[in-house]
Amino acid sequence: MLDKSREIFEEFRVVVSGQNSVLDAILPPIVFLLLNGLMNFQAAMYGALILSIIIAIFRLLRKQSLWYALAGIGSVLVAIALVWVLGKSEGFFLPGLVSGSMTLLLAILSLVIRRPMVAWTSYIARRWPLEWYWHPEVRPAYSEVTFAWVIFFALRLYLQFSFFQQANTSMLAVTNFITGWPATILLLVLSYLYGTWRLANLHGPSVEEFKTHVPAPWQSQKRGF
Repeated sequence: MLDKSREIFEEFRVVVSGQNSVLDAILPPIVFLLLNGLMNFQAAMYGALILSIIIAIFRLLRKQSLWYALAGIGSVLVAIALVWVLGKSEGFFLPGLVSGSMTLLLAILSLVIRRPMVAWTSYIARRWPLEWYWHPEVRPAYSEVTFAWVIFFALRLYLQFSFFQQANTSMLAVTNFITGWPATILLLVLSYLYGTWRLANLHGPSVEEFKTHVPAPWQSQKRGF
């Protein structure tokens, strides 16, 4: 159990750390939600924007990719602009609703065309051979996990849209926080546990076996998803 927990932690660190950390885009909204609850809406907006700029400067000084950092700045700026245009504080959450809708549609589309979204996210993080993900004894694991993601995205979008229609900023903030980072961590852990178990039961080639063209029977991918 301890070894499995350590494995999950190490694999999770691979996904969220490094020069192209998705945390760059995730942290500013989290700071906004915290400041909005502890202080006020204006402090939350400026706090999120300042943090986004600090992250971008940090990446620039270290000569690392600014992609996610700029995405964080862009999302905060768009949200602030929408608040001013709409004159409603819940406008801050409109970009999240739009991006959530797009993410849900892309996840569904990826299943339809048999190129599951979770396989793409794994490929971006790990750079394993893309063709390996489409192997008949590998792809089902990623398709099934992607289907679970579709359910999660749909439920989150339903809650967000409901509170947005009610102009309930407080519940929007709470919902975004709970279904954001905490729920995402749980989703990633469960996805990893199920995904690695499913890969082993599919008896497909491991990444290394696929690279070296080892014939069946295969050992299957034992670690990483």
